[in-house]
Amino acid sequence: MAVGGCLAWGGLTKPIASYDIKAKLDAKSHTVTGSQTLTWVNDSPDTVPTLQFHLYMNAFKNSRSTFFKESGGQLRGDKADQREFGWIDVTRMRLAGGADLTRAIRFIQPDDGNKDDQTVIEVALPEAVKPGGTLQVEIDFVTKLPKVFARTGFHGDFHLVGQWFPKLGVWETAGFRYSTQGAWNCHQFHANSEFFANFGNYQVELTVPAEMVVGATGGEPVSVKKNGTAMTYKFRQEDVTDFVWTAQPTYRRFERMFVASKQTTPAEIREVMKTHGISESEARLSDVKMILLMQPEHAGQAERHFKAASAAIKWYGLWYGRYPFTTLTVVDPPFGGGAGGMEYPTFITAGTSWRMPADALGPEEVTVHEFGHQFWMQLVATNEFEESWLDEGLNSYSTAKVMSKVYGNWPATFQVFGFNLSSWLGLPKMDDFRLSRAANVASADVDSIQRRAWEYYNSSSYGMNSYPRTTTFLRMMERVLGEESMLRVMRTYQQRYRFKHPGSRDFVAVVNEVSGRDMNWMFDQFVFGTKVLDYSVASVSTNEVGTPFGIFDQPGGAKKSVSIEDAAKRDEAKDRKKSYETVVRVRREGDAVAPVELVVRFKDGSVERRTWDGQYRWANFTFIKPVEVERVEIDPQGRHYMDVNWSNDVWKAKTDRATAARWLSNILFYAQNAAIWIGALI
Repeated sequence: MAVGGCLAWGGLTKPIASYDIKAKLDAKSHTVTGSQTLTWVNDSPDTVPTLQFHLYMNAFKNSRSTFFKESGGQLRGDKADQREFGWIDVTRMRLAGGADLTRAIRFIQPDDGNKDDQTVIEVALPEAVKPGGTLQVEIDFVTKLPKVFARTGFHGDFHLVGQWFPKLGVWETAGFRYSTQGAWNCHQFHANSEFFANFGNYQVELTVPAEMVVGATGGEPVSVKKNGTAMTYKFRQEDVTDFVWTAQPTYRRFERMFVASKQTTPAEIREVMKTHGISESEARLSDVKMILLMQPEHAGQAERHFKAASAAIKWYGLWYGRYPFTTLTVVDPPFGGGAGGMEYPTFITAGTSWRMPADALGPEEVTVHEFGHQFWMQLVATNEFEESWLDEGLNSYSTAKVMSKVYGNWPATFQVFGFNLSSWLGLPKMDDFRLSRAANVASADVDSIQRRAWEYYNSSSYGMNSYPRTTTFLRMMERVLGEESMLRVMRTYQQRYRFKHPGSRDFVAVVNEVSGRDMNWMFDQFVFGTKVLDYSVASVSTNEVGTPFGIFDQPGGAKKSVSIEDAAKRDEAKDRKKSYETVVRVRREGDAVAPVELVVRFKDGSVERRTWDGQYRWANFTFIKPVEVERVEIDPQGRHYMDVNWSNDVWKAKTDRATAARWLSNILFYAQNAAIWIGALI
């Protein structure tokens, strides 16, 4: 068995799975012919007898793959071209300088037993890898790209080459995340799942037609050589979990530096130092070279992408810790669908059109979101097969915060028969938190947030829980803990688990530790459970308190009689001071339990506040005041962001047109945007 050194270049983490790849693109047949040397370090205490690899491209090989069976050939509204399939063949595999392993390759289906699925292979080794051992494997392969679909492929002369090489799974020893014994974590490629891999160093040589403009993980090539009608680019990148590249002859390339000293102010740095109790050197950011590859017809949108990328680098960096890489490549695909809105280490795809209004923040939103994955997918490399919310959800929450910080809210429109009702109804402006909450309202109890990607009820439930429901959950947590405490939670989690593979329970532990509060009640109900939160002001009754009548005990044992007639006369007296009894009944309409604040306002301006634990289904609160009640409200500060129906949280003595319009506008707003979300996810 060959044992050798890995690609160790002095990076930020110990490389576990590193790749030295040489590949050539045939732009006419859309195939990539490659050879790679994998260097794998067994950093576990286990003796490992096999290797398992992902062959992601075989998900697009035929209609019998698990991906096609689950998706029906559709993803995020995009449909696969049934005439342009993708596949990957391993033509040779051997130990470096040693035994041939090609005949030992067999397809396995660890998730569903679908014998037709060829997205995972297992290879028995002639000699097991001992703890601490290093293994080098040489692999030759051919990859055929599909027509652009599901994060990879070609469209005309555009090529986005993602998940394109044989990629090693992750060996999980007992006690690592959820493992009870050492085993490979190497799931099949499912319709809803994304990826999971070890950190490593990548050195990749790409040979492409000379006219191609190339972008890749690592940003700038370390060398470029001309070979007749072809060019060979060599890229290197440390401390990443994947490598992706793109090639197209008509790209317009733009460059811009994010200069940290110009993009951040001393006051902002001091604020970060104060919030997190860190030094100035820890709070400062680094310079980043931003590379933008645009379609010629979209070149006028370049500045918008740079502004959004700069905002993301700045605020993710100030909030969660500096972006540690020196480059960021942003790609504008010629055809959206499966090519747009995707993330890879130091490399993202965005998306725009030749005419995108300034107040339609699509390019900005996508750029910020995809950059954010550098933090929650790449730096904190969670298992997206099993815990998608820890990437997509944390990132959607973070995206919403950046968008609100930099762009504020943006106009919403709601039209009926061509008439815009927005201004007439006073329709609220949109932000990502409103959109997420609206989507959560539409389907709040189908699945728990935490679930393996292919086990959700359907793709809509996967999308709902991974994105908007998690965003809504984290927004509620922020309002319960306070924004500053939430910032400390998020940064602590990001910094503690950089270049590691945390799980859901790790995040819970950080929340409880940093906040100093037991927040398990939220996680148990909404992340690990399917509870629905909904409190209502069920009824409010106010009655004048009359003079009591009957027999009343007096001091010394005497009794006093008050007739009903005498009581009535006293009630009718002009100088009598009136008193009112107000009874407020609140109900727990859903099955989730959370402490809630009740605020009762009276016509003289006085306010009564109560806290209800919400344990039982309902409770009455009684108030004796010299004035009548004017307004009753549950959770007036909106801490319960998971509450699916805010319209029943408020009662008013007199409902005016403005109040009715506001209620109606919110109903229309949430209905509209829930429909948008559901439509996008189906």
